[in-house]
Parts: sequence; C-alpha cells; structure tokens
Amino acid sequence: MNIDVRKVAMLARIRLTDEEAAELGPQLAQILGYIEQLSEIDTDDIPPTAHPHDVAMPLRPDIVTNGNRRDALQQPAPATEAGLYIVPKVIE
Repeated sequence: MNIDVRKVAMLARIRLTDEEAAELGPQLAQILGYIEQLSEIDTDDIPPTAHPHDVAMPLRPDIVTNGNRRDALQQPAPATEAGLYIVPKVIE
C-alpha cells in the first residue's frame, strides 16, 4: 500500500519533517491495512449494538405555557418604543 504521507499531512494541515514522514508512512499503511481487514468481515447476521439515541424520548405537549409578557417586562424600563428598549447612544 503506497500512501503519500506528505499529501495526507498537507490536507490535514500538519507540518512534517522528512524523518516524521518516513516514520509515519509505514504506520499509516498498517492502520489502513487493518481497516481493510476489518471491512472484509461478514457482519450481515450480527445485530447492531445498542445506542442511547435509539430510545424514543418522551414528548411534552406543544402548548404555550408562558404567554406574551413583553409589556409587563418592559414597564420598569426607562424608555421603550414599539416594543424595543431605548438606550443611550454608546458609539459615536
């Protein structure tokens, strides 16, 4: 298996020295060989493992419980206009 370690490093935005590239080439080839070996295993009759997201989450009713309280919440504000807070100009 011929792997261009320099190209992989460039795509991953990793800077490698020549010594690191020479050391990582065989290691990367070994990892990819192992993955290739795993992909040859027949898993057709094996059920998938459990996953926490497989369980259905209970849903609550989609009803409004907290109505529009904008007027009550803006009442203590020094100044409002059209439902917005009026604040002093900060940047000139």
